[in-house]
Amino acid sequence: MSSKKVDIQSWRNLLAFQRDPVAFVQAQARRNGKFSQFKIGPQQMFLLNDPDYIKDVLVTRNQNFGRGRGIILLRRLMGNGILTSEGDFHLRQRRLVQPAFHRQRIAGYAAMMVEYAARARERWHDGQTMELAQEMMRLTLAVVGKTLFDAEMEGEAIEIRDALDTMGRVFQSNPTPLQSLLAKLPFNRNDQRFDAAKARLDAIIYRIIDERRASQEDRGDLLSMLLATQDTEGDGKGMTNEQVRDEAMTLFLAGHDTTSNALSWTWYLLAQYPQVETKLHAELDTVLQGRLPTFEDLPKLKYTEAVLTESMRMYPPAWTVGRRVLKDYQVDGHIIPANSFVLTSQYVMHHNPLYFADPETFKPERWTPEFRATLPKFAYFPFGGGPRLCIGEAFAWAEGELLIATLAQKWRFRLLPGQKVEMKALVTLKPKNGIQMRLEQRKNEFTTPVQTSDEKVLA
Repeated sequence: MSSKKVDIQSWRNLLAFQRDPVAFVQAQARRNGKFSQFKIGPQQMFLLNDPDYIKDVLVTRNQNFGRGRGIILLRRLMGNGILTSEGDFHLRQRRLVQPAFHRQRIAGYAAMMVEYAARARERWHDGQTMELAQEMMRLTLAVVGKTLFDAEMEGEAIEIRDALDTMGRVFQSNPTPLQSLLAKLPFNRNDQRFDAAKARLDAIIYRIIDERRASQEDRGDLLSMLLATQDTEGDGKGMTNEQVRDEAMTLFLAGHDTTSNALSWTWYLLAQYPQVETKLHAELDTVLQGRLPTFEDLPKLKYTEAVLTESMRMYPPAWTVGRRVLKDYQVDGHIIPANSFVLTSQYVMHHNPLYFADPETFKPERWTPEFRATLPKFAYFPFGGGPRLCIGEAFAWAEGELLIATLAQKWRFRLLPGQKVEMKALVTLKPKNGIQMRLEQRKNEFTTPVQTSDEKVLA
């Protein structure tokens, strides 16, 4: 094949990737199996679609890989936080933040998670219609704002959503090195939109930090910990103002966006599989007997956990991981040269029929202890893996399960007819045009409204 034809194909790949990145990488995997090689514009890319290959990239030989191209934009937004930093500084920051996500602290956050979910469910009414993704974002934003920063965020949910959507569109238009050249042009509208969206989020985060510094109050939350922390295992220093901002921004955004997407897709799936929904309700009624769930209930809510696990299999919030190859790298006889990019995709792996029978069907029942024991480690990896395993994984599991349990106790979500629900693959996997739902109150012996703490004070 001539180089001219190859170049034409590479630009066709670029257009296909921009149009539907999930469909593009899926097609590569179906066509080529475990190892795919292709170009997107001028950039050489490799897709690895095998649990052992993925483990090698993320764990065994992770030091041979740097962050992907999208990290440049992420750094512009999040600064040098644990999601974007590298090397020794990344390890230091992770060490400082990790205590906020220990089991004991998550148990303390659980009551707040349930409290905000209970407020939401009592605010709704039978027959109400809502755009579900927006409502879930509003709820998870309130949870992360309160649990991690002791701040009320619900009133700013729309502003934050609009800023994130703007930045998501910029990310989608940045798959090639050409964008780094375009970004330097004074008339680059993408760059201007990104900076404006970042300024809106910065204003919110800095307001929270400034208010806390002014009060000098230790409220026992993540922000208090960031402001007071010292690296006793390293240089003995704390975080600068900029570092506090970077970590706060990182955890603020990552702490609500992925969970809101996971919840949105979960309700979407439950609306289409009534037999699954019935089993979920039966477990909640049996275990909870009408009371609100607690952190101690989580080990008993096995089917609830399976529902969330299966939802994140079908619609993983983080749908792909990209890495830059630092030195030539060999995979089963294939040489991947330095400066090329390796992709691993949670979405592609989670739909691989070698590991998941009938992968397009929502089957929480597949997640038996026996199935989990035989599943290769990186056949299912919604939170990544290795040194960059999501630091908030345990927080996200607890939040997801508790919010599902609290909301499903009282409500069913029914899809409005005539809508086309599609995926929008940006940094996270979102519903493209939202999901329009109608609320249906459950009719059983446990439908008596549960008072939130605010209502109890007023009573």
